[in-house]
Amino acid sequence: MSDTISTDADIMVLPDNARPVHERVAAAVEAAIAEGRYRPGQRLPTHRQLAQQFSVSIGSVTRAIDALSARGVVRGEIGRGTFVLDRPDTGADDGGIVDLTINAPPPVIAPHRMAEASEVANRHALALPHGGYGDLGGTERQRVIVARWLSEMRTALGADELLLCNGAQQGLHLAFATLRETSSTVLTESATFPGALAAVANLGMVMAPVAHDGEGMLPEALEAALAATGAKIIYTTPVCQNPLGFETGPERRRAIAKIATRHDAVIVEDDIYGLYAAKGKLTYRDLAPERVIYVTSLSKSLTPLVRLGVIAPPPALMAAVRKRLRAESWGLPPYVAELAAAMIEIGMADEAAAALRTEGWGRLGLTRAILGIDTVPMPGGAPHLWLPMSPLKAEQLARRASEAGVRITPPSATQVGASPVAGVRLCIMAPRTRRVLERGLNVLAGILGSEEDVVV
Repeated sequence: MSDTISTDADIMVLPDNARPVHERVAAAVEAAIAEGRYRPGQRLPTHRQLAQQFSVSIGSVTRAIDALSARGVVRGEIGRGTFVLDRPDTGADDGGIVDLTINAPPPVIAPHRMAEASEVANRHALALPHGGYGDLGGTERQRVIVARWLSEMRTALGADELLLCNGAQQGLHLAFATLRETSSTVLTESATFPGALAAVANLGMVMAPVAHDGEGMLPEALEAALAATGAKIIYTTPVCQNPLGFETGPERRRAIAKIATRHDAVIVEDDIYGLYAAKGKLTYRDLAPERVIYVTSLSKSLTPLVRLGVIAPPPALMAAVRKRLRAESWGLPPYVAELAAAMIEIGMADEAAAALRTEGWGRLGLTRAILGIDTVPMPGGAPHLWLPMSPLKAEQLARRASEAGVRITPPSATQVGASPVAGVRLCIMAPRTRRVLERGLNVLAGILGSEEDVVV
């Protein structure tokens, strides 16, 4: 193992975004490693040198290095320093299909951390009475751990205010099923999450589009749609809206919450991308807890391997949600719940969230550079990106990209109502590595830059 200190350290740049300082330091160091400025076995500059270079505190550098160490990027040796670890898959690219359709995060968990969480989960799981069979919405201990984490991360929750379920997809299905008796119509933007569309269709309900801008549904359009349709359900993903990629700010949230109250409507708040929030922690649940069903999951903020979902309905709807959860699946498998709780307890969830924010920022920058995109809705980082274009061009791009080995979400998959969707979604976190993403983006850039007319 070499002790060589790179001479290129002075070109590392601290990202200019609103993320915490230690996350920005970690992003800069990891970017330097990914670009080959620090090779496996090489020693990083000391904490003091990095602190001086970035003009930050040594404490911030320590937190950044600890996060990189937990993810298996670097390893500290007492008395010697911090060294870059050899990660064989860092630049791997098998030349196969590049799939940009699945909105799942890349792996950011180091094997030794997973082993630590498993050891903790094993002890608690084996001690569960009846194998956890009687704990429909999670044990009290599991719910306390999840509630505390969500309270710090997103919105204040008590253990008795939430239920654990099989991912956010089941959470949405439970929410719509519970509300179906009040309304068969769900209002949302003109393009929305395919999973929500599937849940609504499975329940024999319909989604109706509401005019929107770069922050979500327009208040006047929502008011008119509620009055015209008699709908009592509003579905929204206010952070990294899927697929349009925008974030709804506090003032727009307040306006929509007031409208929902006036029309006695319930908001189903899909906060699964809440870790990427750049406009503050205010949620619809904070504004109107009595008329919001809050849904989230660890699938996007930690790993899809642990599909722990959370649904927090208003007290008046809790019994109805529990009844449906019992009928659908009898809750989340107890061991999965214990593993997720252990991951939160030992700090893995916070580490993963920080790593994914960093990776999201880096991949977004790569995408903007290759595709020549000037502005994006969430410049601080996002898991997916929306490319506006005519419906015809969107369909052409999806077909031509598929023929070239790059899969992107067909525009029709996110369509609400009769009007064709004018754009395509790129799930930029889906490829396992940035190198694979880069190859796929170059293919798309070539197609977009071509003047060839293709008949669909």
